[in-house]
Amino acid sequence: MDPHSTAQDVHQCDLCETPTVHSYCDFCHVNLCKPCIGEHITDGYDKHKIVPFQDRRSTLIYPKCETHSHKICDFQCENCNNILICSSCMASEKHRGHKFLELSEVYKTKKEVMEKDKVELDNLISPTYDDIALDLENQIANLDGEYEKLTTTISKQKEQWHREIDNVINKMKTEISDMKVKHKDILQKHLDETKQIQSLIKQTLLALEELQKSTDVSPTIEYSSKIREFSKLPPKVQVSLPTFIPNPTNSDKLYTLFGKIIPLSTATEETVLSLNQLNTSVRELLDVPKMVATIETGHASLRNITCDNEVRIWTSGETNEIKCFNSKGSLLQTVYTKSGKLPLGITVYSDSNLIVSEGRIKSVYRVNNGKTDELIRLQGWTPFNLCVTSTGDLLVTMFSDDKSQSKVVRYSGSTEKQTIQFDDEGKPLYSGNGYTKYITENRNHDICVADSVAGAVVVVNQDGKLRWRYTAHPLVTTNKTCKPRGITTDSQGRILTADFENHCIYILDQNGNFLRYIDNCDLKSPYGICVDNNDNLFVCEYWKANVKKIKYSN
Repeated sequence: MDPHSTAQDVHQCDLCETPTVHSYCDFCHVNLCKPCIGEHITDGYDKHKIVPFQDRRSTLIYPKCETHSHKICDFQCENCNNILICSSCMASEKHRGHKFLELSEVYKTKKEVMEKDKVELDNLISPTYDDIALDLENQIANLDGEYEKLTTTISKQKEQWHREIDNVINKMKTEISDMKVKHKDILQKHLDETKQIQSLIKQTLLALEELQKSTDVSPTIEYSSKIREFSKLPPKVQVSLPTFIPNPTNSDKLYTLFGKIIPLSTATEETVLSLNQLNTSVRELLDVPKMVATIETGHASLRNITCDNEVRIWTSGETNEIKCFNSKGSLLQTVYTKSGKLPLGITVYSDSNLIVSEGRIKSVYRVNNGKTDELIRLQGWTPFNLCVTSTGDLLVTMFSDDKSQSKVVRYSGSTEKQTIQFDDEGKPLYSGNGYTKYITENRNHDICVADSVAGAVVVVNQDGKLRWRYTAHPLVTTNKTCKPRGITTDSQGRILTADFENHCIYILDQNGNFLRYIDNCDLKSPYGICVDNNDNLFVCEYWKANVKKIKYSN
């Protein structure tokens, strides 16, 4: 921060510290009073830029040229990896025939990106992180209370178990007491019967003694022996005492019976901010889209288009040429495919390097300064269209050699990370014929595929789960079915797809609801489409080989 620009300080001249500041050197970043201007510029340096103080920091400061120290760099050379060059460099043999970008245009574009990023960081991303941090702090602060509730629940279970154990013990004691009474009754009954027989034996003995002393014949003759009767002894009673067999103590089993503690489980859910929540960046659809410009590409049957920024547009058709144009339609560069055949798909990385997929050699490669670096080589599958995600991954649509299966594969560099082919019921998400499946990623990380054979737009989330499938809106009254080709998304998360047969562009919201379509601007057989950072739509016309730039939102 400029210490002379704070609201708390009075602006002072940096040379004499006079509190009256009149001017500012936009090159040296120095505050100047009127008398000190002359002193500041008398050092012989010719780059001083004196402006009124209120216009400070309005002059662009260009870097010095490393080759020609007396000159400044005000261009980039696209053919030399966007190095900074001066006018003398441009005229040198080293850069003969190269394509150049004005630094002022690049600077303006980057400033717009910075401003947009600042708004999104200030108004959405940073507050969201504040909410996440506050939620985590609250969770940590509540940990002691939540775990105290857990231990209290366990203590209550202990008390309940103690009560139940006491009840079980008391029940067993009662059962033992009842058994003892029953046991005693059985023994007492047999004792009473035995004593009764003993009494009869004593009576018999007394009677025998009397008969032995008697000389009376009749009682003696009538005597009947009781020996056999008394010889039959009463049954011997054996009543076994009850016993208690304790179950063995097993801490593991007891632990299981007592209850169960469900352990900690940690689940992380990836959440992606929908940046179109920002009211400051909302762009409404125009009632009537406007055609801004037409670029004649010279291609044969124009198929593909991709934007790396507001400055460069890459296009390809059904030849081996991939052409790069600026936003004004001037040809900047031409790249040729490795196989000499048409490219099936093109896209650009964040570093502006071109990515090409070629069906003839089953390869996806990067082009940098005319050199190719192979990223992916397939067997049994042919790569078709592709796009770069917000995280730097590469999404590639592909079809099997027998053209019976199609799928989307996510790559990180050359490493396969994810395959998207079937829904939760095991049914194919995409039609078997792999041709003409264009792909893009939305701002909420949904993966959107225009499936021409199926006549549908198929959208899955970042985990590959089907969200929705869209077919033609009934407002299209032609007899031809929808054949979506190119597909792209804009800053509001809207999805745009080109209907080749009906000569229009469908616009859907991120949940698959039809919003409107673009059927004016004299569109003929639209194919590939893309949207730049300012939501300008670029449409390939297949047969005419023109690119039409259309403004469809404010």
